[in-house]
Amino acid sequence: MTDAMELVCPAGTPAALRAAVLAGADSVYLGFRDETNARNFPGLNFNRDELAAGIEFAHGHNVKILVAINTYPEAGNPSPWHQAVDDAALLGADAVILADIGLLDYTTNKHPQLRRHLSVQASASNPESIDFYQKNFGVKRVVLPRVLSVAEITKLNRNIDVETEVFVFGGLCVMAEGRCALSSYATGVSPNKNGACSPASHVHYEETGGKLVSRLGDYVINEFSNDEPAGYPTLCKGRFVANDTTSYLFEEPTSLSVFMMLPELSQAGVTALKIEGRQRGRAYVKSVVSSFRQAVDAVAQGRPPPPIDFTNLSEGGRQTTGVYEKTWR
Repeated sequence: MTDAMELVCPAGTPAALRAAVLAGADSVYLGFRDETNARNFPGLNFNRDELAAGIEFAHGHNVKILVAINTYPEAGNPSPWHQAVDDAALLGADAVILADIGLLDYTTNKHPQLRRHLSVQASASNPESIDFYQKNFGVKRVVLPRVLSVAEITKLNRNIDVETEVFVFGGLCVMAEGRCALSSYATGVSPNKNGACSPASHVHYEETGGKLVSRLGDYVINEFSNDEPAGYPTLCKGRFVANDTTSYLFEEPTSLSVFMMLPELSQAGVTALKIEGRQRGRAYVKSVVSSFRQAVDAVAQGRPPPPIDFTNLSEGGRQTTGVYEKTWR
């Protein structure tokens, strides 16, 4: 037997938090209802009273709460981000997930006992950058970008003294998080600063020539025939014409799923497994978390994870292991 990897689960609402806790989460990550977190969408996230109640409920079940304050503060207006850190500390969060260097410095000096995790938005993926955050800000864990293979993660873990957390299921960002400007270019709204990638307010669908056309702002992202499921218009999963050929240039609409690779991730030295899905409902959270709970426990006991079909929960009904096993086109 080996130590079980920590199962880090999403919650976009109080109901999803309860579902994650009861389904077997070790930790739940969430954000405040403002621009300080990278899932700043209407109807999602927590006010201060909801977070206080959520922390009490989670701690009553021995589950940790991680507060994502992982966007980059507006120039000249750091107050909302500082307040978010202060409130997370005051309410008893187990850790904050940060990306901005200035905010890391603020947290280190103002709340030195508050555990600090480095967000995937910081896009730290080599020993030198991770050591910088560890030595200067006491970061205990780094969430790795979804651009590293298992071999690269293994090598990285041998050269750092920081816990690593990797994504194992859910929406697949094929860019280096924290550095992608596609949404900002098309809509003026950035996941890095405003907390929203491809915001719904800029999404449009229209019937043209017998096809359903999806747009993001002024840009056509895809065209769907009548027998195709229409995907959400995210730029990195758009279908474009290049060299007279129409294709998905970056990646097809698909979800990351490395369920069967958990033994390899354990051997690679990964500490924690992150499920994406703060925009998803409690039914999704319950189903995915309970399945991964069984799988993580099986791997810790030296058994293979049980086969589970996540097709109905995957974007476009497709799944990929992403760059864990391949390089991008």
